[in-house]
Amino acid sequence: MPRPIKGRNVCCLPRSTRFGPLGNGAGAQEEIQMTVDEYEAIRLIDHMNFTQEECAAEMKVARTTVQAIYERARKKLASSLVDCIPLTISGGSYQLYGGRWGDPACHRGACGRHRRGKNAPMSSLEPSEEDTP
Repeated sequence: MPRPIKGRNVCCLPRSTRFGPLGNGAGAQEEIQMTVDEYEAIRLIDHMNFTQEECAAEMKVARTTVQAIYERARKKLASSLVDCIPLTISGGSYQLYGGRWGDPACHRGACGRHRRGKNAPMSSLEPSEEDTP
């Protein structure tokens, strides 16, 4: 009997759950489904610049689990972009600890969204003046 899937911690649901081509493929019947935990891995690693280890700590799973989730998410994202197939984000095994995008829990820093971002300094990872020779 397989081991039950542990719910992955996810800060917030995405602002939009459907993405796709605007031109010729806009009315396509086929679509790719990305789970919420796959979206969270993409958000943390690619958008928030987390390492896989930091992402694993945030989602409360093993780093190898994050690696597998991230790999599946990247393949789905690439297929959607290259083949002009709509992408829908829903489902998966996750536990929501923040709320919806912009929820007060997010603004209080329940997740790393406001602590780390593309333009935010990575204070815990940058060497301090004491660390530099």
